[in-house]
Amino acid sequence: MGKNILVSPRPIGNAPDMRIVTWNINSLRLRMPLLAQLCRDTSPDIVCLQETKVPDSLFPLDAVQALGFDHVVFRGMKGYNGVAILSRQPVTVLEDAPDWCQRGDCRHIAVRHGTGADAIDVHDFYVPAGGDIPDPVENPKFAHKLAFVEEARQWFSGRNMRRTVLVGDLNIAPLEQDVWSHKQLLKIVSHTPAETERLLAWQQTGFVDAMRHFVPATEKLYTWWSYRNRDWSKSNRGRRLDHVWITPDLKPALRGMDVLRAARDWDKPSDHVPVMIDLDA
Repeated sequence: MGKNILVSPRPIGNAPDMRIVTWNINSLRLRMPLLAQLCRDTSPDIVCLQETKVPDSLFPLDAVQALGFDHVVFRGMKGYNGVAILSRQPVTVLEDAPDWCQRGDCRHIAVRHGTGADAIDVHDFYVPAGGDIPDPVENPKFAHKLAFVEEARQWFSGRNMRRTVLVGDLNIAPLEQDVWSHKQLLKIVSHTPAETERLLAWQQTGFVDAMRHFVPATEKLYTWWSYRNRDWSKSNRGRRLDHVWITPDLKPALRGMDVLRAARDWDKPSDHVPVMIDLDA
């Protein structure tokens, strides 16, 4: 069945410089108690959320800050999409990214954590899911997804990046062992060659796969299990849709990674589970 998580608990008295958690929370207001549990369990320095599904005017800022995140940036809309970055330390919003596909649909936010040579840029993405039909002619949602990933590839390819982390629900499982059945999912949205080739081309603009640094590409690794599976854990028909990429200069700083699989069994869970990365940065 393969290894699905690599546990790296936070050592007392020997903590990493930075712990980043990324999670498609699938409605922030609905799952605030789960966010609180996540923070109690993992003590993250930065949390990147996707699918917050809340307009900026209704963002639960007080509740989030009560968890210890004094510095919060968010971009959201009613009922769909939405991203947020929660930080315990000051951050500066990076405003130079485009309006992806000119949709204004709140799928990306980025910040700079720290200053000077030690600063780290953090990008938080929620890539379009793409609907059910893997044909850009028949399915405008799939066409939007491919265009989004291609635009991101082009934009990042023109940048001279250093000390950068990119996380989020990228809605594509690019490798054979990122899905429960490579053969059966080749024509299923999230694992089609049109998507996987584009995602890997985006990654190759200057990133390495931090999760696969710890779990070899020959081993199964999932972050998402459908609500449709009555016993998700027993069937284990997962996909790795959530990702952590880093620029190569941060590779020596990698300390640990954890896919928090237990979160899939929390009360009223998201169908995604959090992914945690530790850096001595």
